[in-house]
Amino acid sequence: MIDLRPVLYTLGSLIVLLAVGMILPMIVDLIAGNPDWQTFAIAMCLTAMMGGMLMLSTRGSGDNLNLRQAFLLTTSAWAVLPAFAAMPISFSELDLSFTDGYFEAMSGLTTTGSTVITGLDYAPPGILLWRGLLQWFGGIGIVVMAVAVLPMLQVGGMQVFKVESFETVEKILPRAAQISGLISGIYVAFTALCMFCYMLAGMGSFDALVHSMTTIATGGFSNSDSSFGKYDHFGTDLVCLIFMVVGSMPFILFLQVLRGRPLALWRDEQTRGFLSLVLFLCVSVTLWLMIFKSFTFEEAFRYGSFNIISVLTGTGFASTDYGQWGAFSITLFFIAMFIGGCAGSTSCGIKIFRFQVLFKSMRSWMERMIQPNGVFIARYNGRPIPEDVRASVMSFMTLFLCIFLLLSFGIALTGEDWITSLSSAGTAIANVGPGLGDKVGPAGNFSGLTDVAKWIMSFGMLIGRLELFSVLVLFSPRFWRA
Repeated sequence: MIDLRPVLYTLGSLIVLLAVGMILPMIVDLIAGNPDWQTFAIAMCLTAMMGGMLMLSTRGSGDNLNLRQAFLLTTSAWAVLPAFAAMPISFSELDLSFTDGYFEAMSGLTTTGSTVITGLDYAPPGILLWRGLLQWFGGIGIVVMAVAVLPMLQVGGMQVFKVESFETVEKILPRAAQISGLISGIYVAFTALCMFCYMLAGMGSFDALVHSMTTIATGGFSNSDSSFGKYDHFGTDLVCLIFMVVGSMPFILFLQVLRGRPLALWRDEQTRGFLSLVLFLCVSVTLWLMIFKSFTFEEAFRYGSFNIISVLTGTGFASTDYGQWGAFSITLFFIAMFIGGCAGSTSCGIKIFRFQVLFKSMRSWMERMIQPNGVFIARYNGRPIPEDVRASVMSFMTLFLCIFLLLSFGIALTGEDWITSLSSAGTAIANVGPGLGDKVGPAGNFSGLTDVAKWIMSFGMLIGRLELFSVLVLFSPRFWRA
């Protein structure tokens, strides 16, 4: 049997850290004179007590995790933490059910951005800040996991970064924990810079703080039901677009730039592919809106680029209801939500590198068909792509499609139409935020779904954020055998 003590000890410490995070929104509500500060205080005490009990009951078990314990901790952390994070949301003056609170917290920690809360413009400031903090915590958590955990677990082709990541660690600092600490510093610096730029563009300090956290985390929670449509300002849209792209690039490469390798970002094949796709989509949508929707150039670039990049990166901000642009835009946005950003970023979706590995593998296979005696080696970042990486990527993409269809059928069985079901399942597993259609599109939210549909989506967010296999391996009987 698996020794659960190191897993429970680490999980307890994470729960305690979550309780510490509740202090700031509690203080904000207290200063604002909102009675919800008491809700945060009670939730903080209960959360700290539970986390502390776990730590005390398993202390001395050591902090070295083997492979199976790492799998178990990864999934349990993202499944359990939303239950505690949901308490101040469910018991606040918003008067939400625990299902709604868990959905909102899961959406926050997985940086999905789907919401069930209406009336955000009048919501308590503590709740707004807590939502932003959840996405900010989830963003840095997924970056650290992508650098230090997923390559070791060899999930969905992530092992292609194992050698590169740990060679980089050896050249700069001796341990992955120190690298994670430096990346966290970069994450904080980008957040502060984003907040400063928002304020320069005219956004208020509180809105700038919350939006900077959810922008860098590519999360998409906003302080208004109309998201960025509330500000309707080119400057704030441009700042958001830039930092959404920044948050979708590998943070380990930003560290290399700071360590004296200014071309590290451009030399990375994944980053070049992502930036090329960003440019292509921005130009395409801008031209399409100008030609077929009679937008001016400024309107087409501003609304088209902002919203397509928001969906591509999985951020989920909306500056207008792009669902009203017609069938072409709906199809394009639906496809873009699955692509995602770069591995090692706060972004989500399938990830750019998997498409690159797939296309390179297909090209080498086709060349081999034409010249059976030739030697054609698919390479990624100048290195041959191992056979196990190709198989992992193919397995991941096949499983991604199968789970997406299962989630869609599950939501459809609750009585939803197919556009709502497909887009809700897609936005959950791809961790994007808004869906499509009048009900869950950029002009709506997910409060109208049944509780069953919300739990299905919560599972979809979890499994999508943790790269599928990290969760599904726990359902294998062989995993639990000694």
